[in-house]
Amino acid sequence: MAVDVQTETVIARPRDQVAAYAGDPDNAPEWYENIASVRWRTEPPLRAGSQLDFVARFLGRTLAYTYRVVEYGPERMVMRTEQGPFPMETTYTWEELDANRTRMTLRNHGEPSGFGKVAAPVMAASMRRANAKDLARLKQVLEADQG
Repeated sequence: MAVDVQTETVIARPRDQVAAYAGDPDNAPEWYENIASVRWRTEPPLRAGSQLDFVARFLGRTLAYTYRVVEYGPERMVMRTEQGPFPMETTYTWEELDANRTRMTLRNHGEPSGFGKVAAPVMAASMRRANAKDLARLKQVLEADQG
């Protein structure tokens, strides 16, 4: 059973600012509740082909995984991990609604194997809650920084 979770929010900031902040892996621990750390495997700046090691806590477990950026641009970023029992693709999209409002969509899609297949519905529900909290935190951080 595939897991496919999509969450979105509208942030009162221009698209380029939202994309620059949210698309910078070094900022991830600030707005992602479950991400403990990010380490670059390849040299910055971020681009297609970049590789990043993430350490996260999810469902009571510590997970270490490597994302490879497969697409990066002003409107969209796609990262994939292929190792482990739950290969995952994460997509960020940034849609300009007007000069000062951006719709950000966060999508996680994966095809769990082994025990992950059985736990997929629980994982999807937990991911949906976590993503909603993460986007709310991102909105809070970016909108508070308007001074």
